[in-house]
Amino acid sequence: MGKSPDLKSFQNNADAFICSLCPGTAHLQVQYSPGGLIFKAGGSNMQHVTSLSFLLLAYSNYLSHANHAVTCGGKSASPALLKDLARRQVNYILGENPMKMSYMVGYGPRYPQRIHHRGSSLPSVRTHPAHIGCKAGSRYFLSPDPNPNVLVGAVVGGPNTTDAFPDSRPFFQESEPTTYINAPLVGLLAYFAAHP
Repeated sequence: MGKSPDLKSFQNNADAFICSLCPGTAHLQVQYSPGGLIFKAGGSNMQHVTSLSFLLLAYSNYLSHANHAVTCGGKSASPALLKDLARRQVNYILGENPMKMSYMVGYGPRYPQRIHHRGSSLPSVRTHPAHIGCKAGSRYFLSPDPNPNVLVGAVVGGPNTTDAFPDSRPFFQESEPTTYINAPLVGLLAYFAAHP
């Protein structure tokens, strides 16, 4: 980065933030599940996983171009270490985890079947041509059956801090897909597809 004091301050803050994500450092401020997933309490956890992983990858690319590494206490966080950490999070999402489950709907042999999504959980108009009113959806919402419409590519909120996943619509923090979970993942998948 440039020699401006403002830019140096920004770099110091960015480095400190990166250190707060790196396991094995005294600066760690996030929790990791036993299976290795970043975990931050509150809301759908995968929003944190995909966003933080995207930031790790972006900063690792900056560090590579700047020929720099972050020093976290006595430990060096190299660009390769940050990329590996981001890749492990993506691999966890796609099925390399204790549940052996992909949290991307429709990807792999095992993925969430009961996602908290009205369009996915209601029958299609082809199989149920009658109108389903707003209040009539409870029957489908509370059903133990898998969703009739597979929302391919949607990433759900994900497992809890112990890597357990209920796969149940009422557990919306775990089972609801959102655009703010998927959006950062697109960049990660594009990068890792181009750099296997």
